[in-house]
Amino acid sequence: MRKRIYSAAKAAFLAGIMILFVSAVSMRYAGTSVYATGLGTALAGTGQGDSGTVQAGSGTGLAAPSTTGALRVEGAKLVGSDGQPVQLRGISTHGIAWFPDYINEAAFKQFRTEWGANVIRIAMYTAEYGGYCSGGDKTQLKNLVRDGVRYATAQDLYVIVDWHILSDGDPNTHKEDAKAFFSEISKEFAKNDNVLYEICNEPNGGTTWQQIKSYANEIIPVIRENDKDAVIIVGTPNWSQYVDQAAADPITGYDNIMYALHFYAATHKDDLRAKMEKAIGKGLPIFVTEYGICDASGSGGIDEASADQWVRTMDRYGVSYVAWNLSNKAETSAILQSGCTKKSGFTDSDLSASGQWLRKVLKSGS
Repeated sequence: MRKRIYSAAKAAFLAGIMILFVSAVSMRYAGTSVYATGLGTALAGTGQGDSGTVQAGSGTGLAAPSTTGALRVEGAKLVGSDGQPVQLRGISTHGIAWFPDYINEAAFKQFRTEWGANVIRIAMYTAEYGGYCSGGDKTQLKNLVRDGVRYATAQDLYVIVDWHILSDGDPNTHKEDAKAFFSEISKEFAKNDNVLYEICNEPNGGTTWQQIKSYANEIIPVIRENDKDAVIIVGTPNWSQYVDQAAADPITGYDNIMYALHFYAATHKDDLRAKMEKAIGKGLPIFVTEYGICDASGSGGIDEASADQWVRTMDRYGVSYVAWNLSNKAETSAILQSGCTKKSGFTDSDLSASGQWLRKVLKSGS
């Protein structure tokens, strides 16, 4: 009799354990964060940085607008609506004036479902041939941006609207055009939780941080008039490399501001990584909105070892990163072979060396 009672009690105990286990698993996959209990950190196995666990998602796997919600900045971290650190990883288009056909929902879907990307950057040049401020069709370009945002939204991706200054050097050159553009676009997508704004891609040509900061202090209020909380990314001097200057004198008076750092792995190595780490240590929220595994020309030799070191460092600090570029341009930074005419449905043979490396890296974190 005692044996039967003991056996029944044991069975009940084991059943209870199984119920708890199934409930925990159900909560995990239903979107309930377990990180607050401390259990998620142990299960995740990918703790990053010195200040807690950072995931590509917010307690539920890959970060996505449907689960992570609106993003915000806390200290040096990008976090989701639940306050958990978030890391975005994805790909940037090339200039949409030159490669408009890559703005399509099928391609965006493939990058999310097959590659593990959770962000797309829409690069709109301002001063180059066909650029927004240099004779390009402004209506067509804005419609491409709109399409990109809508396709990204439909595919549960975050999306960066990139005012891609380059040859113009100083963002103040076309400041009034920037104001009008960001006023219109931010008003249109003010209710979207997935849109981030990059207001000056790569200031260069001796443009100082004070000039950039002055520009930012005029553009940020334009966006904030329509969208009080969207993350805004500000470029830094010398092709978005001098993050140390921003760390020494950050923009004040606004929430949810981040700072761009760009690198090309065959050119930028220990010195720039150390500069990034030091700026983060000072509390600067950094977003690598553009990088490549080749040299800084965008079309030189590839250095995968340096690129891998960059990825390890960014992952350690939970820094988000977006690769350049989605095109078949005959340059080593393009992810597609120059002979590839597809605009979606890319296979192994369609990918360049940069594309193969990128897919591997994104899939490893999805």
